[in-house]
Amino acid sequence: MEILDGKVASQALIPELQAQIAELKAVGVTPTLAAVLVGDDPASQVYLHSKQKRAAKFGLRMLTTTLPAATTTAELVAVVQQLNQDPQVHAIMLEMPLPAQIDSQQVILALDPRKDVDGVHPLNLGYLFGGHPQAIPNTPYGILKLLDHYQLSVQHKNVFVVGRSVVVGRPLAALLLNRDATITIAHSYTQNLAKLTRQADILIVAVGRANFIDATAIKPGAVVIDVGMNRLADGKLVGDVDYASAALQAGAMTPVPGGVGPMTSLMLLYQTVQLARSQTKHG
Repeated sequence: MEILDGKVASQALIPELQAQIAELKAVGVTPTLAAVLVGDDPASQVYLHSKQKRAAKFGLRMLTTTLPAATTTAELVAVVQQLNQDPQVHAIMLEMPLPAQIDSQQVILALDPRKDVDGVHPLNLGYLFGGHPQAIPNTPYGILKLLDHYQLSVQHKNVFVVGRSVVVGRPLAALLLNRDATITIAHSYTQNLAKLTRQADILIVAVGRANFIDATAIKPGAVVIDVGMNRLADGKLVGDVDYASAALQAGAMTPVPGGVGPMTSLMLLYQTVQLARSQTKHG
């Protein structure tokens, strides 16, 4: 079985990224990502700090705005609008999920679609489903780049996506459809799931449930992409696919951690640079 290593695939994209950053800096543009965090969730703080370090390593600027947990929708919208109007900011990231009192959809609608680095604005989702993607959700984009790195074409393939979230399952289906794959989307209400997934040439699982898929649900030789990241009671990180069992059946598979995660992380910076290029007409 071939291991689809996200660290290796993400490293391969770095020279292109560095060249684009150098081009922008040569004309006085520093690609800038603004992250907005509501509340003081320690995991989010750690996540943002690691992003900041990585951005700095590439010569990108990352601004972090941390707001109190009790922030209202109107207050958050005002912060987003301020960032929209700042010409030095090329990309805006909202740390999700937002607290319960905030109307997430209202905040997303307030985002300037040209700065929507996570590709969550309805206009960007519309472009994606229309076959003309602009900003793309980073995890689906990273999965596409991972498949490209390992020269795994989706054209004419039966691709099965388990998970229908607006940040992974749905946009991923649109991206794959745009590449002439035949797509099936399943979810928690799908009946006879294992029988269906056994028909998949490429199986992508993003449900957020530890070891949800095992070898009985996998076609021999299939490509398996595990998007899940679940922490067990003993602290171990596992995916949505039971790796030990699935590895006996799959032809190629992503590990957890080290598969999709590094790709998602790099695509955030990659798309920040693409947005800076388009806004400054240097793309």
